[in-house]
Amino acid sequence: MESLYEFAGGDEALHRLEEIFYDKALADPVLSQVFPERRPTHVDHLTWFTAESFGGPGRFSRELGFAYLIDRHRGLKITDEQRQRFVEVYLESLDEAGLPADEKFREAVRQHVEFGARVAQQNSHAETDEQLHPLREVPHWTW
Repeated sequence: MESLYEFAGGDEALHRLEEIFYDKALADPVLSQVFPERRPTHVDHLTWFTAESFGGPGRFSRELGFAYLIDRHRGLKITDEQRQRFVEVYLESLDEAGLPADEKFREAVRQHVEFGARVAQQNSHAETDEQLHPLREVPHWTW
């Protein structure tokens, strides 16, 4: 069976998705508290993470590692409103990026984003390593 990465359209489609999402997040009054400024490498890092999660190349793990992701979220104190808005904006971005409207694909993406947002929220409040979510590697998402 084709991976989510292949079905989505590979790096080009995922990069387009992450660029659209990131622009929306920077402009969103709720998410701009978590994304206060444009970082030149952020879209690439988001693309690498999503690609690897969906069965594509393992660049995120090779180039950055999961500890990088944990460190990026620590101290952000993500609220429930911000977590929910992240999911909403991400899912809205799928259409604008021209990703497949296939129901099973969209459900897999929704589950992935909701899971990731919960992990990020938990890690954003962790004051000790024991309070972090136990996930320590890029999750591999499938249909």
